[in-house]
Amino acid sequence: MVTEATSLDEARAWAAAAAVPDPEVPCVTVADLGILRWVRMQDGVAVAGVTPTYSGCPAVLAIELAVEAALLQAGFEARIERVMSPPWTTDWVTDEGREKLRAYGIAPPVESTGSKLALFGETTVPCPKCGSTDTEKLSEFGSTACKAHYRCCACAEPFDYFKCI
Repeated sequence: MVTEATSLDEARAWAAAAAVPDPEVPCVTVADLGILRWVRMQDGVAVAGVTPTYSGCPAVLAIELAVEAALLQAGFEARIERVMSPPWTTDWVTDEGREKLRAYGIAPPVESTGSKLALFGETTVPCPKCGSTDTEKLSEFGSTACKAHYRCCACAEPFDYFKCI
C-alpha cells in the first residue's frame, strides 16, 4: 500500500537538503545558489532535483552525494535526480545567497543573464570589501571555472567574481 507523504515530510526533507553547503563555495548552500530545484516525496522516498551550475561542473557529484547523505541522515530514503533543463542560471542565486557571497569576499553576479553586457564580460563589478566600482579583471578564471579573478583599484584587494551564466 502506497501512502501519501505529508507536506511536513516534504518540508523536513527540503530543510535537510537545503542546508547542504556548496563544496566549492561553503558560505552558501545549494538552496542559496538555486541548484536545489525541489524535493518531493514519492512513495515514501525523498527525491531531490539538483541542477548543476554548468554541465562540466566538477562538484556536481559531490553535491548530489551530500544532498543524498543529508536526506538519509534526516531519516528519509533518498534519491537524487539531475535536472538539466532548464539550465541553471545565476539569476537563481537568492538575495540571501548574494549577500553571503559578498560577506565571504566573493562579488556576486551583478547582471541578469539576459544582459548583453553580462554575456560579453563588460560588467562593472563592485568590490565586495569596500564597494568601489573601480575594479579590473585579472583573469577570466578565478579559484573555480564559474568565477573570474578581479582586483579593486581603490583598496587593492584581490577578489573572485561569481560570473553570470
